Amino acid sequence: MRLDSISRLRYFNDIALTGSFSRSARRLGIAQPALSIAIKKLEEETGLKLINRADRRMSLTSDGEVLLAHTRRILGNLTDATRELAELRGLEQGELKLGASAMLSTCYLPDYLLAFKKAYPGIRIRLFEAGTDTLENQLINGELDLALIRAEKPHDQIRYASQLSEQVVACMRADHQLAKLDSISVEAFCSQPTVMFRGGYYLRDSVEQRARARGLSLNVQFETNLVDLLKTLVKNEMGLASCLAMIVENEPELCTRPFDPPIPLELAWGWKKNHYLSKASQAFLSFFER
Repeated sequence: MRLDSISRLRYFNDIALTGSFSRSARRLGIAQPALSIAIKKLEEETGLKLINRADRRMSLTSDGEVLLAHTRRILGNLTDATRELAELRGLEQGELKLGASAMLSTCYLPDYLLAFKKAYPGIRIRLFEAGTDTLENQLINGELDLALIRAEKPHDQIRYASQLSEQVVACMRADHQLAKLDSISVEAFCSQPTVMFRGGYYLRDSVEQRARARGLSLNVQFETNLVDLLKTLVKNEMGLASCLAMIVENEPELCTRPFDPPIPLELAWGWKKNHYLSKASQAFLSFFER
């Protein structure tokens, strides 16, 4: 369809809304004679009489009513197409605000972030590192587009996708006495000095809660959210740590053992419910579904 034909359909739709050539001319910002000429050309194009002009208040003919229904569908589809194309252009330049814990940002996300940047090099990614509670609040407040958060207790204002199942494990030197065991009790973990993430992070809170339930407490000697520092401290016998097994996959000096009973961790990408998920966010999520 030619651009001038689309303009005439827009004019025709506006006249149907206002019921007046003069009011539509003022709304559209064009002269009334030009509007009348545009509608006349539309009638010539379609071979239909669209408007009864004899009435004091103009009205659509039966043919005009039929064309109006099609016009509104055409204009609606055009609006949707324009919005989608704008979003696609946005994938070439724009910003995606992501949230994740320090450990996941360091050990889990890099490959996905690199793949996404190669596919959409114009998108700027801003990565915010925090614990799940903070990330949930940032999502709800509209500060983040997506965040990798715990999903075992869904928040009623957040939607979830691309779930990841992990376990919280105990991390130690490979030659530590507890490394001989297949699994470690919370009691055994609490009997050792520990190097832990700060409070508010599930990797610490989950162990601490289970310790308190048994009347125990952690012997925390060092707190840090820096993954590399945490591993260095464990290597240098500063204590045991709780973590995800993925952080020591390439660390021959370290090993992990599951807790007994296990401490599960369900993770998922979340975004604010009832908010439109942008094309950039949808494209990013697709990397986790391949």
